[in-house]
Amino acid sequence: MLFAAALRRTLREGYSREALRSDLLAGLVVGIVALPLSMALGIAVGVAPQYGLYTAIVAGAVVALLGGSRLQVTGPTAAFVVILAPIVNKYGLHGLLTAGFMAGAILLAMGLARLGRLIQFIPHPVTTGFTAGIATVIATLQLRDAFGLTVHEMPETYFGKVSALFHARHTAHLSEAVVAASTLVILLTFPRLTKRVPSPLVALVIVTVAVTLLHRLVPGFHVATIGSKFKTTIGNVTYAGIPPLPPRPMIPWGAGTLSFAMVRELLGPAFAIAILGAIESLLSAVIADGMAGTKHDPDAELVGLGIGNLVAPFFGGIAATGALARTATNVRSGAKSPFASLTHAVIVLLAVLLLAPLVAYVPMASLAGLLLLVAWNMSEVKHFIHIVKVAPKSDVSVLLTCFVLTVVFDMVIAVSVGVVLAALLFMRRMAELTHARLVDDETAERSELPEGVTVYEIAGPLFFGAAQNAMAQIATVGIKAQVVVLALGRVPAIDATGLVALESALDQLRIAKKKVIIAGPLPEPRRVFAKANLSVKHDHVFFCDTLDEALSMGRGLAEASA
Repeated sequence: MLFAAALRRTLREGYSREALRSDLLAGLVVGIVALPLSMALGIAVGVAPQYGLYTAIVAGAVVALLGGSRLQVTGPTAAFVVILAPIVNKYGLHGLLTAGFMAGAILLAMGLARLGRLIQFIPHPVTTGFTAGIATVIATLQLRDAFGLTVHEMPETYFGKVSALFHARHTAHLSEAVVAASTLVILLTFPRLTKRVPSPLVALVIVTVAVTLLHRLVPGFHVATIGSKFKTTIGNVTYAGIPPLPPRPMIPWGAGTLSFAMVRELLGPAFAIAILGAIESLLSAVIADGMAGTKHDPDAELVGLGIGNLVAPFFGGIAATGALARTATNVRSGAKSPFASLTHAVIVLLAVLLLAPLVAYVPMASLAGLLLLVAWNMSEVKHFIHIVKVAPKSDVSVLLTCFVLTVVFDMVIAVSVGVVLAALLFMRRMAELTHARLVDDETAERSELPEGVTVYEIAGPLFFGAAQNAMAQIATVGIKAQVVVLALGRVPAIDATGLVALESALDQLRIAKKKVIIAGPLPEPRRVFAKANLSVKHDHVFFCDTLDEALSMGRGLAEASA
């Protein structure tokens, strides 16, 4: 059963009071970490910060209860920024929520179809390339708030964004840059003192208090805050920053029914959200398993993630996936079960209800500094450079192609091209592993090779990347021989293209009036030959289980033909 696989496994194994205590403490720590990140990511996408918080609350709880990973923490992530921001710019909040809802349906279908394990076939250079590209775009977008730049309209293309930021450089404020830099300094130095208290909480509290005091004590000092930038009106009440209310039910696509035209326009973005969500969530689950020694169910995780993204938009939640940094924090904090992630969602909810007025004082530049560090960690620059230095040139080309395409275009194009390019390079490598050689009476390594018999040996998979090369010489093989033995004992697999190439070679040998013996085919090729009825369609073709039997039969056929 794919629903709530991790939770059912936890309860089946027994859940103790000590495990509950560990989960509550871990959930508290992760909830504190998730609070500023969720707000920052919501703002980075282009919506009010509460929508990022609603995502952590709703999707974090639903996926924890219904997913396939014990320790996964789900919520808004930095990787989604480059996909979701253009949707907000073009379709608004309702378009964003609708795209997330559609992505949830796609993820649910992927899980029910048991496609979770297919994600492992996406090559590492592809994931590294588009992850570094996403990090580059995220870091670029944070420069506006980090320097307090005034950009009236942000273009869709990356180089358009860079140009707009460059032309707005004269609007930069030193105070905003100092706030962002101070946040980064605390984020980088505080973990060296202690890791018991999350550094994002410490950095934001210290910087927010300092900025609030400067606002009151220094005339003319101004730094943009969440409260000054975001206003939410509910009924007759206007809230600065985030409203102190829980996620409220809403229709993702707004008033009226969901139109086919909107579904058609958002299908591409929804597919991109689903693919990236699946990749990031399953990679995060794998890393969590490695850290904690657990084992997740990838199909159940996709089902849980799909349901979470189906439910979250009805409460204002944007697209969600497994968050690697929060998941790692969860594991390091001693989490034992999905109840830790559920606790994290409750902590974020309590923060919304109790601390909303204080959130309004958080500087925008401080959140930008936090996301700059997130982007840096996400890019894994050292690992990226290491791959460029030591990996084969083909892998480096895939890595750089995915990186450039992600930055210049988008993640969907990058992954699509990267996977195809990696597949082509893989096929070339596999083709190079397939070898064919001729053994006749002049070059015989077998002293007992019968007169009039030629052996053509093939080693390696006979599929479409290698079949043509392997069969290229067979038409001219053994001109003097009456019998050709095809030694296929080292061919583990054959596909349709390989079969067509083989049958074409058999036809050419029939025209040349030569008998053919297929020697030692392994079980998989033998099944293909049986389905193709080779022995019936080609009366000059015979089969033997071993090469020695084939040589013995070949001797008899050659003598009969003499």
